Amino acid sequence: RDSMPFPILNACGVLSAKKAGEDAVSGSARDRGFSFTIIRPGQLFGGPYTNNYYLGTLFQLDKDAKTRDVQVGKGDELLGDTLRSTLAEITAQVCEGDFARDMDFAVVNVRGEEPTGEQVQDRLAAL
Repeated sequence: RDSMPFPILNACGVLSAKKAGEDAVSGSARDRGFSFTIIRPGQLFGGPYTNNYYLGTLFQLDKDAKTRDVQVGKGDELLGDTLRSTLAEITAQVCEGDFARDMDFAVVNVRGEEPTGEQVQDRLAAL
């Protein structure tokens, strides 16, 4: 949180609060013996466009068709944007499969074709 752009993003302590929450979840899971997964998406893009206070709603910002590939990485190292549909797919894969158990990871969309469900599973399994 010390390198750009995180000091700006954490100006009001939001990132610190998220970290405290994540630490509480993972610590409780370890202490009590249950599994957890923390998914960290980038800035969310794509519909539904129902939040009238966000400029992405006003302009219906979305990733172009060439930015559909999915990148995942352990921890909080990836920067970028994440389509809501990608986050939904990742969340479903984590819940349905035995992927990314007892860990945290980031997910962003990058240039490339949208991966198949099997490709997403392979990337999650490699974490």
